[in-house]
Amino acid sequence: MSTYAAWGPRGRGQSHDVDTVETDVPARLDGWPWSRWHWLVIVALGAVWILDGLEVTIVGTIAAQLEKPSTLGLSPSQLGLAGSIYVAGAVVGALFFGYLTDRFGRKKLFMITLLVYLIATTSSAFSQNFLEFAVARFFTGAGIGGEYSAINSAIDELIPARVRGWVDLAINGSFWIGTAAGAAASLVLLNPAYFAVDTGWRVGFGIGSVLAVGVLLVRQFVPESPRWLQGQGLVDRLYVLPFALGNFLARSCSDDCSTWLDARS
Repeated sequence: MSTYAAWGPRGRGQSHDVDTVETDVPARLDGWPWSRWHWLVIVALGAVWILDGLEVTIVGTIAAQLEKPSTLGLSPSQLGLAGSIYVAGAVVGALFFGYLTDRFGRKKLFMITLLVYLIATTSSAFSQNFLEFAVARFFTGAGIGGEYSAINSAIDELIPARVRGWVDLAINGSFWIGTAAGAAASLVLLNPAYFAVDTGWRVGFGIGSVLAVGVLLVRQFVPESPRWLQGQGLVDRLYVLPFALGNFLARSCSDDCSTWLDARS
């Protein structure tokens, strides 16, 4: 049984109105046997590292293309500045969305940050000049940075404690899957036999957009973190969690999942 001090039902902002919330839902999640649902969480939340690796590699491989007058005609200094802007966006996004993650919940933010990334990387593909490209790269970085802060929290709070370490290591290491995919894709995207000079690099950014749409659909099945709900005193939503997971959970483990998740027993 875990205990949290949380805001009482009369609202936030009244620092003296504090309730104590006790529940064993987080403990039961930690004791839940590994199942297909955990793989769903890993795929839905861990894909951000693959997207980041893909972004970094795609930009690196298409840099020479972007200097050509038939594309954006960027100078070497502009290319370097665009890279710096991407990193700056990631830092700002991590700080800004990290704060919002603690305030408004993990699920809301890991959906919003992925949408920011999706819109921004799609905008990168349709950029017509350096200013448009730089703005798109900033918000792409902000989306990725926000993903890092929201996703790490969600993974740590949804994955059982006994395997949390190697899961974090494996997910963070998937960055290199993205770099390998980006390098392989560049062999086709930059080949004039397959794509025109001003088309291949745009398709490269489009790949990230397509992957993001798929991840966005999968993330709808990932619940809010029970530890965040507990810390906020949202007891009603916390008790609904076991039932919201529904039949999918029952099919995902060898035992009856309600035995592990029923907060009222």
